[in-house]
Amino acid sequence: MDRPQDRIRSVLDSRLRATARFLRRNPLTLAGAVIVATLSVTATLGPVVVPYDPTATNVGPQIQSPTLAHPLGTDQLGRDVLSRVVHGARYSLGIALLVTGIRVVLGTIVGLAAGYAGGWIDEALMRLVDIQLAFPGLVLALVVAGILGPSLRNVMIALAVVGWATYARIVRGTVLSAKEREYVAAGRLFGAPRWRIARRHLLPSVMNPVMVIGTLNIGTVVLATAGLSFIGLGAQPPTPEWGTMLAGGRHYLRTAWWLVNVPGIAIALTVLGFNLLGDGLRDALDPHLQTRVEEV
Repeated sequence: MDRPQDRIRSVLDSRLRATARFLRRNPLTLAGAVIVATLSVTATLGPVVVPYDPTATNVGPQIQSPTLAHPLGTDQLGRDVLSRVVHGARYSLGIALLVTGIRVVLGTIVGLAAGYAGGWIDEALMRLVDIQLAFPGLVLALVVAGILGPSLRNVMIALAVVGWATYARIVRGTVLSAKEREYVAAGRLFGAPRWRIARRHLLPSVMNPVMVIGTLNIGTVVLATAGLSFIGLGAQPPTPEWGTMLAGGRHYLRTAWWLVNVPGIAIALTVLGFNLLGDGLRDALDPHLQTRVEEV
């Protein structure tokens, strides 16, 4: 008789083999996973490894091209660009994960309540979703961030407020389909409480589409955060955030290309990595899933 440990090991081995086969058949997904893993390690360990303070000014090597001492050069205040980009990864990825998490939780709660309750609750919540989706996401985020004032915290609030409705609509549609299935009807016949049916049967059915949308959405949040910081509504100097670095280096584009290109490439790689990974998750979890991801 097999021991529980052997069964667990067998299941893990089969899933690892299936994952390996999927990645071999999808090299773009593998590339996205590598990019995301590299960025995650950089954001976690990079600030401990880099030798320079990302905010300390230096009167010596200002606007210095890449050298052995400064592999990505220095900026107009003598700060090491590599150290600032590495520290910026922690800001950008941290904000993106937090904002996406808030969107997922809020949108899932609203969508689950609307789809399962139905009636006037569904109507009221979906009209609220329609109102939010009627405004372009980035424009609404600009308004909210402008009202609250320039800071990273206010940018997170603005982006979280304007992005949850997409999740609510997708979750509601999935719940409307799932609640008509036999196991949900059986739970109602046996007198199971509504909250237990929602938690045990309906919530797991929405996890796959939510994971796909969330992964794709992380890249757009990174891009939106950098955009808001670029125009002065997000991180403020001397915070080493990628959008702030772009804003500070735009005046030196002709003479110091690295000030703009380095954070720009970091943003582009981050968005590309999460988009490739999200597309792979969509194919792996739900090949028939067709979603519309908002700009923000």
